[in-house]
Amino acid sequence: MASIYDFTVKDANGNIVELSIYKGKVLLVVNVASKCGLTSSNYTELNQLYARYKDQGLEILAFPCNQFGDEEPGSNEQILDFVCTRFKSEFPVFDKIEVNGDDAAPVYKFLKSGKRGIFGDDIQWNFAKFLVGKDGQPAGRYYPTTSPLTIERDVQKLVE
Repeated sequence: MASIYDFTVKDANGNIVELSIYKGKVLLVVNVASKCGLTSSNYTELNQLYARYKDQGLEILAFPCNQFGDEEPGSNEQILDFVCTRFKSEFPVFDKIEVNGDDAAPVYKFLKSGKRGIFGDDIQWNFAKFLVGKDGQPAGRYYPTTSPLTIERDVQKLVE
């Protein structure tokens, strides 16, 4: 696959989504979890980033993942309810996936191959973040403990 726009995924409602619908936008792709110690701060700041930059071409793509500490055990319906009710998030939430191992979602294999972490390809925990430029290529990789607002400058540069 040449860019993130070449992938097809499922949203949390089971609908097929071609990521090509985001062509020309800056993407922040995040593996999320509802029961993580990082959940509240990350969702709060992701919402703030989205509110500031969605009209300038930022899309946040949330991919629930239960590979870390069983912190995303719910169904897609429960996850959507949690995200929309508790955090009032407006960005799209996708089908629960795996981000590491043989069963890792193809889109995550692509993202990880473009931006290796200090410890290799593997995602370390919930709320790892990949910033993707308008060209569909990974432009940045941020660790789970990186606050979404601390990458605002990188987002600004890409949406301009």
